[in-house]
Amino acid sequence: MRKIENLFEQTISDIKSKTPFQPDIAIILGSGLGNFAKSVNTIFSIKTNDILNYPTSSVEGHAGKIHFAEYEGKKLILFQGRIHFYEGYSLSQCLLPVQIIKSLRCKNLIVTNAAGGINQYFIPGDLMLIKSFNASMIKKEIAQIVEPLSLVERENISNYPSKKIVDALLEASLEEKFHLKEGLYWISKGPSYETPAEVEMMRRLGADAVGMSTAHEILYATALGIQTVGVSCITNFAAGISKVKLAHADVTETATRVESMFEKFIKRTITLI
Repeated sequence: MRKIENLFEQTISDIKSKTPFQPDIAIILGSGLGNFAKSVNTIFSIKTNDILNYPTSSVEGHAGKIHFAEYEGKKLILFQGRIHFYEGYSLSQCLLPVQIIKSLRCKNLIVTNAAGGINQYFIPGDLMLIKSFNASMIKKEIAQIVEPLSLVERENISNYPSKKIVDALLEASLEEKFHLKEGLYWISKGPSYETPAEVEMMRRLGADAVGMSTAHEILYATALGIQTVGVSCITNFAAGISKVKLAHADVTETATRVESMFEKFIKRTITLI
């Protein structure tokens, strides 16, 4: 089984040839959260369509750009556009951003997403620290990550979440005067939203939020030794929690509404890492 870096050797080489610096912190921006990229000092941007063999992002709220930026002396790489299973991509393709981060020797990663709230105490607009995750729905794909890894890399998986970045997130939330929720994230492959019965099953098994990304990115990045943490923006109630019909427009609308809070929170976190 070929490792991901070998599958995308030319793609990674193409990006490295354009990279203006070695980033300190990487951020993968979830649905509707991409405008964060406009709030920092951008040094150089690349359209992913202009990168050799880079998968095309087809989802609203994912611009398909990689930005090299600076904020308060920290060098950043921002992925404004995620690669999803439900777009028809393989696990290896979905994990290309993480492999790029590793190849650029970036040591810190914040993964963000839009998620449906399952926890009855969560409301749209809340931010949730992903303390753990359930990836049972993509076990077959996860095996593709684990099998090529060395024993040392596999043992790294238990290091999630990064204590260093969690401490920064918690301090940032206090300074910005809002309560950062914590919980378990459940990944669903999509493309359709979960049924109320599926959401009820997830709730009984301890899930606080559900989405269609992130878990595999966290797992792979942590295994590679990158200090990693995930943050979900609760953009809607999961199916069956509310009587309102789910729609992607609601996801982006809520993300836009909390954009200012999210921006200040992440910026404060960057200064504390």
